[in-house]
This record gives sequence, C-alpha cells and structure tokens, in this order.
Amino acid sequence: MKSNVVLKSFQNGISIYMDPDADFKDILSETALKFRESSKFFKNAKMAVSFEGRNLSSEEELLLIDTIHANSYVYIVCIVGKDEDDHNQRFIRAIEQLSYENKEDNQGKFYRGTLKNGQILEVESSIVMIGDVNPGAMIISQKDIIIIGGLYGEAYAGGREDNSHFVVALNMAPERLKIGDYRYQGTEKNTRWPIKPKILPKMASVRDEHIVLEPITKELLQTFSN
Repeated sequence: MKSNVVLKSFQNGISIYMDPDADFKDILSETALKFRESSKFFKNAKMAVSFEGRNLSSEEELLLIDTIHANSYVYIVCIVGKDEDDHNQRFIRAIEQLSYENKEDNQGKFYRGTLKNGQILEVESSIVMIGDVNPGAMIISQKDIIIIGGLYGEAYAGGREDNSHFVVALNMAPERLKIGDYRYQGTEKNTRWPIKPKILPKMASVRDEHIVLEPITKELLQTFSN
C-alpha cells in the first residue's frame, strides 16, 4: 500500500514528505500514526521540521504541528523550507566556529533550554544558547550572544561604552536589543505561539552609531572573526 507520509531525518530536524494528491485528513491521520510508532525513537527531542511534497496553508501547518505534539514527545521549535535545511546547518557550523575563534580566553558559557516570559539569563562572558528567548524573556551578556534558536524577547550584549559585541540568532525577531550604549526597538508584534513560519538568521551589531540587523553571510562572519 502506498504511503501518504514519509519521514526522513536530517541534522537537528525531520522532513515530512506528503503525497500531493492525498486528502489532507488522510495526511493528518498517517502523520499521527507515524509519530506514535516512532515516539520511543524520538523521545523528548527538540527539532526543526520541513514539510515537503505539497503547499500548505498556515492553518494546515499548525494542524500538523498539533498532530505531532499530540502523538509524540517531539517538540517542534521551528518550520524550515526545503531549501533552507542545508543553509541553516551551514549557519550553525559557522556560528559555532565563530563562537570559539572570537574569544581570547575561550571561556564562553553554554546554555541549553528555552527562556519563557519573565525569565532572565545573565552571564559575564559570551554565551552560546540552544533554544528560544520567548517574548517577555531576557538574555544579558557582557560580551557576545549567540542563539541557535529564536530571539523573540530582549537581548543585551556588551557593557557600558563597549559597542564591539554582537547578537546572533537563527530567527531574529527581538522585542528589544541593546549593544553597548545603543538600543534597537523591534517593530513587529511577536506572538507567544512557539512555532515561527520562517527562519531568518541575522546578526545585530553596531554600525555608524546604530544597531543594524544583517542576514548572516560568510563575509559578515569574517569581519568579526578576524
């Protein structure tokens, strides 16, 4: 019997291929079955998901996410497009390299987890975080902040009159940013729903006495690692 849903894993994520001709109710039913059968394998994994094979509305994407959550212990942190998977893995590798090469003392902190509304994470060193900073949460570092996840709350990098540091996030949509003496106010209203429709990796840094948010490129990373 032909399968309407095929699961295939990639680093830190899973792609779900769906038969473009199948009824969406059958897609949901088979997705539920696949994840129930694989629940012991995935356990409490946090991962990205890629939907392939058919164009989905935002409502259909959320129905699929709800189905996954209801039938497994998998926590979906973001949705990526088919062409974004490899790009995001290259981004993560480049950021990891930068986080080590750019530290004279190599004493940066590592944090795994998600900051929820009202929570504050503060460190004196640079920090690499795997997880999200949700709306209403705050991350503070006297040096650099690297978030392999989403920045939807607030981030403060660098100390007073120290404008040389940066904030990087796999999904950059902050409520507020501060680097040294400079501030940035987000213009988009963030939702507390944890799933974001698109990944937009960016770096925030001070240029010409303003905080600018720029897409991650190899050339941009080199300006900070040199």
